[in-house]
Amino acid sequence: MEEEKVNILEKVVRWRERHVSDRQFTLLLAFFVGLFSAVAAFVLHTLIHQIQVLLRSGFKVDSSNWLYLIFPVVGIYLTYLFVKYVVKDNISHGITRVLYAISTKRSRLKKHNTWSSVVASAITIGFGGSVGAEAPIVLTGSAIGSNLGQLFKMDNKTLMLLVGCGASAAIAGIFKAPIAGLVFTLEVLMVDLTMASLLPILVSSVTATCFSYFFTGSESLFQFHMDGSWQLERVPPTILLGVACGLLSLYFMRMMTWCENGFAKLSKYPYLKLLIGGILLSSLIFCFPALYGEGYDSLSIFINGSGEGDWNQLLNQSLFAGNGNMLVLYVGFVILTKVFATSATNGAGGCGGTFAPSLFIGGFMGFFFSRLWNMHDIGVYVPEKNFTLLGMAGVMAGVMHAPLTGIFLIAELTGGYQLFLPLMIVSVMSYLTIYLFEPHSIYAMRLAREGKLITHHTDHAVLTLMSLDSVIEREYTSVNPDLEMGQLVHVISRSRMEYIPVCDDAGGLLGEIDITKLRHVIFRTELYHRFKVSQIMTQPPAVLSVNDPMEDVMRTFERTSAATLPVLDHDRHLLGYISRARMFTMYREMVADLSQE
Repeated sequence: MEEEKVNILEKVVRWRERHVSDRQFTLLLAFFVGLFSAVAAFVLHTLIHQIQVLLRSGFKVDSSNWLYLIFPVVGIYLTYLFVKYVVKDNISHGITRVLYAISTKRSRLKKHNTWSSVVASAITIGFGGSVGAEAPIVLTGSAIGSNLGQLFKMDNKTLMLLVGCGASAAIAGIFKAPIAGLVFTLEVLMVDLTMASLLPILVSSVTATCFSYFFTGSESLFQFHMDGSWQLERVPPTILLGVACGLLSLYFMRMMTWCENGFAKLSKYPYLKLLIGGILLSSLIFCFPALYGEGYDSLSIFINGSGEGDWNQLLNQSLFAGNGNMLVLYVGFVILTKVFATSATNGAGGCGGTFAPSLFIGGFMGFFFSRLWNMHDIGVYVPEKNFTLLGMAGVMAGVMHAPLTGIFLIAELTGGYQLFLPLMIVSVMSYLTIYLFEPHSIYAMRLAREGKLITHHTDHAVLTLMSLDSVIEREYTSVNPDLEMGQLVHVISRSRMEYIPVCDDAGGLLGEIDITKLRHVIFRTELYHRFKVSQIMTQPPAVLSVNDPMEDVMRTFERTSAATLPVLDHDRHLLGYISRARMFTMYREMVADLSQE
């Protein structure tokens, strides 16, 4: 049965290659990627909503609810069991995982990624995990694109493009924001904007948006009505808000990294992680119910509300219920504790992303800033609902290093195109502020430190995509250090390399024989029994490790001017040699491939 399926697929692939051009077929695949990503987004949000309605239907409004101490822990534990016994793979950090696949796995994502993140994140967020659904859906959409491409045997460049199509479709489908989906792919996933890539990404984004309208209607996630027209006098507080968002983004990223490192130290004790993370998360949600789930309902209170009577709804179901005078203090505590709630969710074994948390704390920061500004009557009045949106764009621009995504997402999400100028001011100021301290986004930090991050710089992108393993020449003949020179001559006569590695019995590299330096003695037979390999071997000018980034490999060749260098594995055993000529030939081919439209 499996053989029949394979044969049918091969016939379809061959027919496609004869009758449909690669560009046309890529556009067709982009359409289906958009469709399937929209379906995945709809399914995920429906599951989250239904679980939350089921769990919270009987909650009291005017007091705290003790079940907040239980639901998040149950959700994380169920997610942990699902990942451990069903998925059996790491599916956390969805967007980082997509970047990693593009950089190191030739854009190949596993089949289970097309559905596993949807189930896991639905359980986590539905039960109250303080994370977002966007990163799991981006991973799902990207996996759909990658697996469709692999199914029809598309090349690596097209696979990367289809991964980008899936990511853009995911964002566009969730928020009904096709331009934001396109810009997200360009800014965050670093897919280059060419005519060959623009059209498929747009097809996916528009397709996902249209089907999202079909599934959920024409309403936006937030129903925004601008509070007053934009005034030039509001530029100074807008600039200050941008700087504040940049600093808050830095706090969010640094604390997130610190918390994740702490949970990583407990990786050998999963139930201890669950206990610590679960207690921390449930305690925070019990005190501040706004931290429950993605938090978009809480943001809607600020965006749709028109005064303290509406804003005080945020205090419902909490210890602060009925104390409207503590609203600003409550909002400040939520801003500071959101990062711990998000870290505890993922660190304890939950599944979710930081996309929604960055929007959440940004919106709360915008309200907090504007409320304090107006309470102290500092000259010009700033509308709280407008500044809530500006804060969302500002923190997103800072955390994700994606100012254009922040601008277009908030504008499309709310229909607030009248806020375009202040959105640009806040996003740019936030980005410039955080860039002074952190040059990479929260998704790219880990990969950048490992030298595995794709960027728009063609030279760097090619070096990142090049595989060290693919340029290693593994066919070599090694010799023992005790071998006599006469026997070495016979080995040299059979070798096609200019270097003969000298290795011990375990395969460890001791040195090498440079054939070009033996010409003056190789024909003197009277020396054949007087010298051994250990007496005439030399040390290589440098040694490469199998984990070295290609940029470091290039620098080593430039520094040593060597024609060939040995590569060692983790145990310092010889794997083979890398030839400068072969490496530069592959480099030129990949540059030419990336440069094609």
